[in-house]
Amino acid sequence: MTAKPFKLKYAPHFGMFKESAGEDLIDQLKFAADQGFTAWEDNRMGKREIALQEKVAREMPKLKLEMGVFVATATFEHVTFAGNDEAAREKALGEMKAAVEIGKRVNAKWCTVVPGLYDLKLAWGYQSANCIDLLRRCCDICEKSGLIMVLEPLNRLTSHPRVFLAESPHAFEICKAVNHPCCKILFDIFHQQITEGNLIPNIDMSWSEIGYFQCGDNPGRKEPTTGEINYRNVFKHIHSKSTALIVGMEHGISRPGQDGERAVIDAYRASDDF
Repeated sequence: MTAKPFKLKYAPHFGMFKESAGEDLIDQLKFAADQGFTAWEDNRMGKREIALQEKVAREMPKLKLEMGVFVATATFEHVTFAGNDEAAREKALGEMKAAVEIGKRVNAKWCTVVPGLYDLKLAWGYQSANCIDLLRRCCDICEKSGLIMVLEPLNRLTSHPRVFLAESPHAFEICKAVNHPCCKILFDIFHQQITEGNLIPNIDMSWSEIGYFQCGDNPGRKEPTTGEINYRNVFKHIHSKSTALIVGMEHGISRPGQDGERAVIDAYRASDDF
């Protein structure tokens, strides 16, 4: 029997339920749908064989699963969007062109963009202007297909020490400046708890530019209820504003095996109980 759907579109990823569902990716989709999940995300979708992408895309509508994000362009080693290197900028544009085709193939509306590192020798205002300019060029690529880039601020304190984009107000400022429906914010609650806290007010302030959420508790980046974030209140607040946005479950599991996977599902049921 299929469980009651969750109130929000929580999106697991491949591997999260492999102990319960087995290694086959389609079986993992079926298991998640049976547990009441209504969305799915796969950062690695663009790296998978085209035949597998197409197979997953055919199966998801049958299971009433909506496709969430895949990664379009990201680097944690190089200056890209913020810098003046034209080769790096052209590479990002090429990756966005490829992302449009992946999005069409897998029925994805959103793709993740991580705008690389900041430049140690370039003033911050110039870097933001460079990023805005390149994002506008990316929007020109995306707009015909309707693919939406979601820019992900990442924390510099524990995970990614030199990323250009870390704060939600900066992401909001950039999206406002780009001023295009194909450029929005991916508000990762785990990263923003570390970077700035004040989650619900920052969600409210950024709301008009948020296109997607991801989550994970802190410390540990495991399922809700394992850390300090009151996810029941955060999810309730998001739900009060919209039920349309996907919440990607971009985190690990606190305990191994099938019991650990069941604990993840139970944690979401508890956090979704509002």
